[in-house]
Amino acid sequence: MPAPTSDRLAELDAFLVELNAAAAGAILPLFRADHGLIDKGGAKGFDPVTEADKGAERAIRQLIAERYPEHGVIGEEYGEDRPDAEWVWVLDPVDGTRAFIAGLPLWCTLIGLRHEGRPVLGSIGQSYLGELYIGHAGGSRLISRGVSRPLKVRPCPRLTDAIIATTDPEMCFTGAELGAWTQVRAAARLARLGCDAYAYAMVAAGTMDMVIEAGLQSWDIEAAIPVVEGAGGLVTDWRGQPVGDHGGQIAIAGDRACLEEALVALRRSAL
Repeated sequence: MPAPTSDRLAELDAFLVELNAAAAGAILPLFRADHGLIDKGGAKGFDPVTEADKGAERAIRQLIAERYPEHGVIGEEYGEDRPDAEWVWVLDPVDGTRAFIAGLPLWCTLIGLRHEGRPVLGSIGQSYLGELYIGHAGGSRLISRGVSRPLKVRPCPRLTDAIIATTDPEMCFTGAELGAWTQVRAAARLARLGCDAYAYAMVAAGTMDMVIEAGLQSWDIEAAIPVVEGAGGLVTDWRGQPVGDHGGQIAIAGDRACLEEALVALRRSAL
């Protein structure tokens, strides 16, 4: 099936802005407030979910059902609905719930859209800061305080000059993966931890150079792929191959040369 037309993407892009506004309406009243924390991890360890997570996904799903009832949805909180549809929305209403419950404005709302299984449109929204990063094949942009500006990754051909990030090495990486991360971190200029998906947006914005993660679900990464790629960056697995719709081990970079340096270490632990 051919790629979506520019007019169709523009229509869905505008709808994506509406979805983010609906999510923000459910999330912001609960940030730094009584958010109804529940630990859904049980014996597996702490895995928080809040009323913000659930309320935002409900709001997003309701709008999709009203406007595009033929579309499918995959969401972290409420599962799958027609995941094999031509168009499928992939949702993480609050990526970075640990940051959210700690009162840190590094959580994001991730909304992606697949067409025939391929990510074609996505957004990374940080509504407390008033920032919405949107991307597709036509390019990426930041909408903030009523102003829109294009996003572009920055050149950084050497890993020794790179600012890199991951969420939490001890939580995200196995033993072999942790060794690969440690090697990449030792080579980089600066590493930041705990930024979750906000770091993906910073690569697209040209303030960071690379993010390395593992153990991701589809809703953790799919929304970011069009944003990063639309800004001129790359999203691959640890072998340097396309991510597809399965999540897993992820490398996000603004410069291919820098990514290739990191992949020398990452490939040794690639699944």
